[in-house]
Amino acid sequence: MSGLVVDAERCIGCRRCVRACGSAGIEVVDRLARPTQGCILCGACVDACPVDAISIERDASASGQDLDAYRDIWVFAQLDAAGSVERVALELVGKARQLAAVRGCRVVAVLGEGAGASDDNARLLMSSGADEVLRCRDDRLATLDTEVYARWLTSLAEERRPETVLLGATAFGRELAPAVAVRLRTGLTADCTVLEIDQASGQLQQTRPAFGGNLMATIVCPGHRPQMATVRPGIFPVPDPADGSSLTASSEGDATSDGQTSGERPASGAAADDVTEVKLDPAVSSRIRVLEHEPVDAGASIADAEVLVVVGRGIGSKKNLPLMRRLAELLGAELGCTRPLVEAGWLEYRHQVGQTGVSVAPRLLLSIGVSGAIQHLAGIGGAQTVVAINEDSEAPIFGASDCCVVGDCIEVVNELVAQLERRS
Repeated sequence: MSGLVVDAERCIGCRRCVRACGSAGIEVVDRLARPTQGCILCGACVDACPVDAISIERDASASGQDLDAYRDIWVFAQLDAAGSVERVALELVGKARQLAAVRGCRVVAVLGEGAGASDDNARLLMSSGADEVLRCRDDRLATLDTEVYARWLTSLAEERRPETVLLGATAFGRELAPAVAVRLRTGLTADCTVLEIDQASGQLQQTRPAFGGNLMATIVCPGHRPQMATVRPGIFPVPDPADGSSLTASSEGDATSDGQTSGERPASGAAADDVTEVKLDPAVSSRIRVLEHEPVDAGASIADAEVLVVVGRGIGSKKNLPLMRRLAELLGAELGCTRPLVEAGWLEYRHQVGQTGVSVAPRLLLSIGVSGAIQHLAGIGGAQTVVAINEDSEAPIFGASDCCVVGDCIEVVNELVAQLERRS
């Protein structure tokens, strides 16, 4: 039985464990520590105990699963409104390729499309790093219906037993992932910023901001499979497509007959690069009927911007926003901001960059008057080049920047605008 264990002979009732616990998960009664219902097995009390009286027992077989029977890393390939693979799915295929090389397994993309769809999406997924594509062409999957997709993915996972399932933390992905996890009775880590394989245990280490972004927590799922995580768009780079990938459709069950488990992806066009057609249970039906689609013009998304100007409280006041907009215009950039500016009503939420906003991965990010809180840095990790302007030479943003300018941001931006206008 998993749980917190206190050695009564060693415990001295010093209460250091109580002070270390952030969830009221342990108490001291009659000079003896004991866990409460608030315990989340975080291990803080174990580290705090000076006499090693506290330990955590984890029963890896508590789920009743044969963990060795699970194999491969799956990526859910969500489609956008135009029927193309979302960028975040390609980002996850690239990351899964790296994880699979360590784990010694394959990368499998799971693709749901409407009947009559072309092979373009499957080709793109394989050229981006997938060893196999599980594809279902069914008009019930043409609409992003959480219940339909959840029942389909759950059925596939129960049959094929993936070790890991990754989904993009889009609006639909955040709704779909927990629906699948609860059906599979497994764990789920949301909004991850780092994914790594532990060399010793082979477990997926899922890192995400915690406690309001004040620290980074690494989470594992030791006793259940599949391991599930969602990742925000823009965290990982999109892999360069391989040249000359071929597409060979096969009937359900044929794709894995070669028994390949190597973490190294075969050369383009190899027999292992294939598409397996899978089915959606005829009994699955949607309880939602779409009456019509109403397009919404939300403007350009900062998540897709190649060049981005991000402003923070250091710009002084809202009256300086026109200057920042002019700089963005001259650079051909989109305008982003930090959370305090959105809360102050200076800009709309769609401009917010960071843990609670949008994760971005531009070629160039110009940061102006941004201090660089951990919540914000979590959202710009994918930027290729970061140029920061701040009058505080100790600002954390400089630690994540390629080029640092210490000075008054308004003066610096005025000079930048003047220089760019003279060149235009």
